[in-house]
Amino acid sequence: MARSEISEQGLVLVEAPAVPLLVHFDTQYVWSFTPGRDGTTDGDVFRIPWPHAMRPFLSGTTRVRVATYDDDLVLHDDEVTFGAGGGRVAFVDEQGAPYSIDKVGHLTHAFEETADDVKRELLEATHTVLRELRERCGLDAYLCYGALLGAVRQGTMLGHDSDIDLCYYTGHTAPADIIAESYRIQRALRSLDWRVLRMSGGDIKVFWPLSDGREAHIDIFSAFTIDGTFYQFGNRNGRFDAGEHLLPLGTVTLEGEEFPAPKHPEEMLSFIYGPNWRVPDPGFRYQDDPRGTRRLDGWFRGFRTEVPAWSNVFKAPMLDRVPTGPSSFARWVEPQLGEGAKVVDVGAGTGRDAFWLAAQGHPVLATDFSLTALSHIRQLRDARDEGRVSIEMLVLNETRRVMSLVAPLARDPHHLYARGLVGSLDEQARDNLLRLAGAVLRRGQSLFLEFSATVPGIDLPLPEPTGLTRRFDPDWLRKEIERHGGVVEFVEIGPGTDMFDQPDPAVARMRAVWPHP
Repeated sequence: MARSEISEQGLVLVEAPAVPLLVHFDTQYVWSFTPGRDGTTDGDVFRIPWPHAMRPFLSGTTRVRVATYDDDLVLHDDEVTFGAGGGRVAFVDEQGAPYSIDKVGHLTHAFEETADDVKRELLEATHTVLRELRERCGLDAYLCYGALLGAVRQGTMLGHDSDIDLCYYTGHTAPADIIAESYRIQRALRSLDWRVLRMSGGDIKVFWPLSDGREAHIDIFSAFTIDGTFYQFGNRNGRFDAGEHLLPLGTVTLEGEEFPAPKHPEEMLSFIYGPNWRVPDPGFRYQDDPRGTRRLDGWFRGFRTEVPAWSNVFKAPMLDRVPTGPSSFARWVEPQLGEGAKVVDVGAGTGRDAFWLAAQGHPVLATDFSLTALSHIRQLRDARDEGRVSIEMLVLNETRRVMSLVAPLARDPHHLYARGLVGSLDEQARDNLLRLAGAVLRRGQSLFLEFSATVPGIDLPLPEPTGLTRRFDPDWLRKEIERHGGVVEFVEIGPGTDMFDQPDPAVARMRAVWPHP
């Protein structure tokens, strides 16, 4: 057998070393993996599938190079043709900026493919954010994760990294106080007219526009100690003495500029990446105590394991498969709304129905848990100058976020509209959706649902996107609505369409109301 085989399914390597390997398409870095960890083995044969987010781009010809980080060992370096597509493989975004796959499987833009002048802009932005955290918020923040690793190991940004991570240590030991402090920071930074997104109860993200048209991400994570365990957002948790190794802060040099850092940065890097942190591994995977991770989820954010996969749905080329016009469900719902009635599109996705309902004269609040989806909706809204569409992040797994909508929607009644959402939710998220409906639909508004349905005795195909949405039992959902105090006024099951308007043999439409108290 040849030493390597490359196909649309993935890579087959013989006698590959148990070290990180880098993949390039032509001269573009695209991905890193470790044989054995990221695939399956059969003797000395390793089979490694392409990342899910990468597969839609595998069309055409490219020179695939698979080698160790130091280039001492090259396992493959030859032209490969994927599929029937002509031309060269284009692993790029809509503006032509090169993509790569980060350590958690996301599409991103690596520093290796970023111009030097744009890197300088990002460094200056980092100085600015650090200054405001210090002077405006009274916090001593420090470089962490990839930025700290690059500074200590090589003095430069890591070529495969794509953002800047900052952390600050808080003396608070109660989650409620840590959350309150994080919100105070968010308000302070938003007062500067910065675009700031809340990621959880303990971390936020600053979006910084760059001259190449992209937005840089600067994450601001809280770190704290509770009952002897050190926690740092990004899910790190374990034994780490902040008093001995973190504070007071020291400095490191990154790209020739001085930045604040943990007092003993090597100890922090060992805590984050393990004792082999000096060995380059672009595909590194964190190994944290799952008990600590569950605590962070419960205290600060709920569970959002499918966010990365949904984010890939809302990026090209899969995004291009979603029709831009209204769904048949939107056309069915609209005559039932009442003239000028307001609507919350829960799980708005690409915003196709939200914009159509707005065009019919309905103010629409478009919500989703995917930052990528919301960014797409925001770009469309700005391009269309559609003032009737507002945007808000809503994570149904986070009760705190759901309850934050209760007061404004109780004062300003909206119908709730959700197409294709129910089958994408776990039990907690479905429960929170119905709790929200029960709290705000008390003045004659309705909950409109459409979802792929199960049919007793019939084995139906899974709807797309496969693995992210499931069929659901309409009778069970009716009982759940009644348990939450609602009344199902209408239900119909028949042929319909999925997210991509492909035929679906069994789609349920449901309208529910909550009687006045």
